[in-house]
Amino acid sequence: MRAAILHEYGEPLAIEDVPAPDPARDGAVVRVDACGVCRSDWHAWQGHGEWADDRVSPGQILGHEPAGEVLAVGEQVETLRAGDRVAVPFNLGDGTCPQCRTGHGNVCSDGLALGFEQAAQGAFAEQVHLPSADYNAIRLPDGVSPRDVAALGCRFMTAFHALSARADLGPGDWLAVHGCGGVGLSAVQIGDALGARVVAVDIADGKLARARDLGAEVVVDASAVAGDATPGDPAAGVPAAVRAETDGGAHVSVDALGVAETCRNSVASLRRRGQHVQLGLTTDAERGEIALPVDRIAMQSVDVLGSRGMPPTRADDLLRFVGRSDVDPGALVSREVALSDVSDRLAAMTDYGTDGVEVVTDFEN
Repeated sequence: MRAAILHEYGEPLAIEDVPAPDPARDGAVVRVDACGVCRSDWHAWQGHGEWADDRVSPGQILGHEPAGEVLAVGEQVETLRAGDRVAVPFNLGDGTCPQCRTGHGNVCSDGLALGFEQAAQGAFAEQVHLPSADYNAIRLPDGVSPRDVAALGCRFMTAFHALSARADLGPGDWLAVHGCGGVGLSAVQIGDALGARVVAVDIADGKLARARDLGAEVVVDASAVAGDATPGDPAAGVPAAVRAETDGGAHVSVDALGVAETCRNSVASLRRRGQHVQLGLTTDAERGEIALPVDRIAMQSVDVLGSRGMPPTRADDLLRFVGRSDVDPGALVSREVALSDVSDRLAAMTDYGTDGVEVVTDFEN
């Protein structure tokens, strides 16, 4: 089968023929019909990691937002069969640890990260292996296209779990979203569907326009209000603009990018007893750590929450949410690309040159 393989950080992925996977006893092999190209793939491609052993190893097949059709299952699999249509979550639980048994499989004690480690080769390939298939498989309703489901991959799932389960976001609350890439736009769309009033922050006119189309009530051009303000100063720049629009600050604020400026601006955009949600992962500049105004956090009873992916056991909640609301994950898709285009699309992310969610749908070219 054809696959896009990382050999050197920052260099084009090699499109190679590699052996197709065989199903483990509890696993399944899925034909990949679509796979999102995510900024987390960019982090892996760049070799980001606080320590050397945090980095994705050369030889890895990247790609972690796939959907497709089951081709084969192992002898222990009970609930799947060939021909079933599924999405594959990137945060794979084993279904047996204390976290999995209590509904938190996205932080499984023995979990695997699809596309980020040798034991879980990714989905920039014609086929992908799904371990612990009975636990992890997300079965797709009829009529839902793999392209649109790929847009429900880690970015949409992460935003959904963060806003519907981690944060206390209610109808009429103000939600600020800092960074309107894939996860940020997902948060905008989900927040609007949950009844929140959304403020979207970015520096790109196109991304702000897309955020407004997806439900943002207010958009803030960070480049126009920054001036000489210190990032994170609640009386100036982005925080002041958000606080002015939200009558004193957002109830929930999301850093969807993962740089120091957006993280501190997110905290400073909150009202008293607000909740900061960290979704964006850091780059080499921050190396996993960002200084925050802890006195302000303590004095104003601000909650700081992290969220990663979504427990596979919440898949039905997600699909019901999409089915009963006017949320259209397919509206996030800005471009369909071929497997051979992935390197160029990852390179475009270096300067934030992508818009919305890009999806691989052609695995032959």
